[in-house]
Amino acid sequence: MTDNPPIVRTVGELRAQVNSWRNEGHTIGLVPTMGALHKGHLSLVSEIANKVDKVIVSIFVNPTQFGKNDDLDKYPRREVDDQQKLAQTPATLIFAPTVETMYPDGHCTGVTVSGISELLEGAARPGHFNGVATIVSKLLLQSMPDIAIFGEKDYQQLAVIRQFARDLDIPTEIMGGKLVREADGLAYSSRNTYLSTEERQIAGKFNRILRNAVDAVQKGQNLRATEKEASTALIAAGFLAVDYVSIADKTTLRQLDTIANGAQILAVARIGDVRLLDNMAIEAP
Repeated sequence: MTDNPPIVRTVGELRAQVNSWRNEGHTIGLVPTMGALHKGHLSLVSEIANKVDKVIVSIFVNPTQFGKNDDLDKYPRREVDDQQKLAQTPATLIFAPTVETMYPDGHCTGVTVSGISELLEGAARPGHFNGVATIVSKLLLQSMPDIAIFGEKDYQQLAVIRQFARDLDIPTEIMGGKLVREADGLAYSSRNTYLSTEERQIAGKFNRILRNAVDAVQKGQNLRATEKEASTALIAAGFLAVDYVSIADKTTLRQLDTIANGAQILAVARIGDVRLLDNMAIEAP
């Protein structure tokens, strides 16, 4: 049985450990998470461990990225279980700060990324990416890793983080981690546990509908028609609503009319009280 990785809760403790590793010549990676870890998260730890000597996993449910209608209060918090899962990975250290540590009295500074953060999820959840950009900036500055990894399931989040890291000259490589899927193709998510048995069966159709859309585009079908078809298919499959299906530029996430250089299809569909996100690459024909 592998020992559980130790937990530190203050920025001072985190920086002291990072400084010690730096003095020993080690490279450092960061895996930011909100806990409730699943195979997708654990795969990120394994991916980044191939690039660095020491791996920090942060666990922090960030209140500033939740809107008034989001699920902050019921978001799963399973620190003991998370620590045990990380014991089976190359994780070296867990950083699990309190809200008071990350947002002390008097905290009044945020990071805003215009343009890319205002589309898609940004339009559906105003202020969400301000919270993401602020907390990730803090985590990067607190730990100063050589590399930080973010899952490609949250494709827009990854694009936003790459944008502000580049704009602010943050000296950390931002790495995308492969999207990991369950047996039926549903992207792993902490929110999948909210689904009833019937809802989970419907959710398993999400990726297949997107795959059909990708195939249709690569056969030359009009992009707007493909988006509309995919939305209709999701409703027919049993989803309650579709927030968006968008075929967009891989970097800017602006909707495309042609895919000469490839594209990304991004979608959010609702089932019960759960919003499910997915995305797939579309190669140039």
